Amino acid sequence: MSAAPAGQRVVVTGAGRGIGAALAQAFAEQGANVVVNDLDAAAAERTAERIGALALPGDAAGREGVAALIEAARAELGGIDVYCANAGVAPVGGADAPEASWSAAWEVNVMAHVRAAELLLPEWLERGAGRFVATVSAAGLLTMLGSAPYSVSKHGALAFAEWLSATYRHRGVRVHALCPQGVRTQILADSGEIGRALMAADALEPEQVAVDVLRAIAEERFLILPHPEVARYYAARAGDPDRWLESMNHLQCKFVEE
Repeated sequence: MSAAPAGQRVVVTGAGRGIGAALAQAFAEQGANVVVNDLDAAAAERTAERIGALALPGDAAGREGVAALIEAARAELGGIDVYCANAGVAPVGGADAPEASWSAAWEVNVMAHVRAAELLLPEWLERGAGRFVATVSAAGLLTMLGSAPYSVSKHGALAFAEWLSATYRHRGVRVHALCPQGVRTQILADSGEIGRALMAADALEPEQVAVDVLRAIAEERFLILPHPEVARYYAARAGDPDRWLESMNHLQCKFVEE
């Protein structure tokens, strides 16, 4: 399939605001036919009306919700070429975070991707073309102090995206993992003192992230790093994990008194 979005049939989850809304707008501006999904129906409608897209609000994580979204999008668009699994949650807390927080993070940040891929793959493999864009976060490459559920689930999202690409790349399925650090969204605002202290200063606007996504699609790059320094951190983590963990712990100690 062509990397250019013109004429492509695109679904973006979590597109009522933030990165999802910026992605939906960027695709629409390039001539794609876009479905805007969000659990917040009013937000989905606002985004869709603003960019001239179709709103299909609802759950994009549970098995029934994902199936309903994909079925409706196929009926409206005639098929799906690009699926942006962008919806996410970022509960704060450590090992003592409530079970509900862990369950929500796993359902929305990981299983939503798995369930969508399960339904999309048969069609994509049959025609030898399809594109899956997973909003992962730099937390999936590194970690996120202050939120164990977010960090763990985003590592899972990255692992699934890698598996998809490694397994189906030769059959025309293209996969991209979007891994920004701070982006000026509600998730950053709700990330707690540590999250804001670490990410707010260098936070990007969602529109810049969307530009980076379209560029990565055109260049067929798996890993999308709107903050280029993340590549250095990732290499440092792999090259000397003990030193990297020590430095992360020093950051932790600046914000939390034991």
